[in-house]
Amino acid sequence: MPIAFESIATLSQALKNGEVSSRQLVEQAVARIDSLNPQLNAVVCLEAEQALANADQADARRAKGEHSPLLGIPMLHKDIFCTQGMRTTCASKMLADFVPPYDATVVQKLKDAGMINLGKCNMDEFAMGSSNETSVFGACKNPWDVTRVPGGSSGGSAVAVASGMVPFATGTDTGGSIRQPAALCGITGLKPTYGRVSRYGMIAFASSMDQAGPMAHSAQDCALVLNAMAGHDPLDSTCDNTPVPNYHQTLDHPIAGLRIGVPKEFFSSHLNTEVATAIDAAICELERAGATVKEVSLPSTDLAVSTYYVIAPAEASANLSRYDGVRYGYRCEAPSDLQDLYFRSRTEGFGAEVKRRILVGTFTLSAASYDQYFMKAQQVRRLITQEYDSVLNEVDVIAGPAAPNTAFALNDTSKSITDMYMEDVFTIGANLAGLPAISLPAGLVNGLPVGLQLIGQRFGEAQLLNVAHQFQSRTDWHTRRPTLEAVR
Repeated sequence: MPIAFESIATLSQALKNGEVSSRQLVEQAVARIDSLNPQLNAVVCLEAEQALANADQADARRAKGEHSPLLGIPMLHKDIFCTQGMRTTCASKMLADFVPPYDATVVQKLKDAGMINLGKCNMDEFAMGSSNETSVFGACKNPWDVTRVPGGSSGGSAVAVASGMVPFATGTDTGGSIRQPAALCGITGLKPTYGRVSRYGMIAFASSMDQAGPMAHSAQDCALVLNAMAGHDPLDSTCDNTPVPNYHQTLDHPIAGLRIGVPKEFFSSHLNTEVATAIDAAICELERAGATVKEVSLPSTDLAVSTYYVIAPAEASANLSRYDGVRYGYRCEAPSDLQDLYFRSRTEGFGAEVKRRILVGTFTLSAASYDQYFMKAQQVRRLITQEYDSVLNEVDVIAGPAAPNTAFALNDTSKSITDMYMEDVFTIGANLAGLPAISLPAGLVNGLPVGLQLIGQRFGEAQLLNVAHQFQSRTDWHTRRPTLEAVR
């Protein structure tokens, strides 16, 4: 049974029926990674021997009658999660040789569920980027067109799933880093409510917005994995204790009567007209399934990017201050004194985008700028949150584009830094407000995927997954696959 592009549900049933073994699935996944990765650059660490040993253990557990849905399914982790005994780099020279002594909670939960981790996925350095071009390992390539970016920062995870290397990979989303690459690579990616999934062992970028989530082919697969990932963690003080429902049980509920709000600000000059047409068609499909659609307004949408790029760099500058060349991480050679150690270790260890955000964040937190920039941004964040809450009192779900464009060219010199930041214009609001949001395949424009974004109420992941599954039950966009002719 070939693993490439099969769903977790299908593979799980095949394992249960004895049609295939976990070892065979892992062997196929490793072979596909070996074949495709030299061109796609999606996987930066592959631990095949350990994965095969774990697969044998999973097969033994099934032989004894254990049939949990994720047992023996191969996967990959974004290289931002600490993995005991396995290198964790955040795609940075700063952590090039870091091997954590413990597992992140997400890693441990999926391990307990029986999933087989094969290794780590490429990403933008310290999760800072929207194209996966800031990685110390080099750019990751979009399997739909290897001359284009896969999006970021979870680009490697999106590519690994989209190219059929594995049926599932973890991602993290601070301003759209699950949803934007999911949209650009034609897969399904869910950012849960802030606090729904533990951040313990997930290397921090902006602590008030970082959130881990699943990236897979379908909403059904995301639901299966989220059941294992979600839940309270006493090791993370921001992890909520709200009970975790069975996300898979409610997927087939009809959506007749569902109220969908479409923000008029999402269909602005920022949005590519062909992408807008595809999103309109997707929303019409939800209407045909019985949902009602109304126009709503989120007036502060244009303020979200500016707000995010004050708050996120400020938090990053604090979080990354721990990389000083003393305790762990990169250390410069032969420092002349302590100041030289700090200066050269950080100058040599961090890439350009990370340094840019550290400098911006340090400036906005300075005594002269704190009230003018950081406090003002926090006030606007509250305003944005209140607007989302107000709209979600009128409707059940907000719908719109996940990204303003399809995948753009690698090394696109026509794009300014601001242009790159605007790629997250439709996703950042959910992070600022702490809301769950999902991107699902909703069309193709000139052969490149388009993502429909759904934003829900706090801890409303079950409803988002239900709506996404109903859409995918009526369409086949999530089953479309890249030809991969350029990388065979």
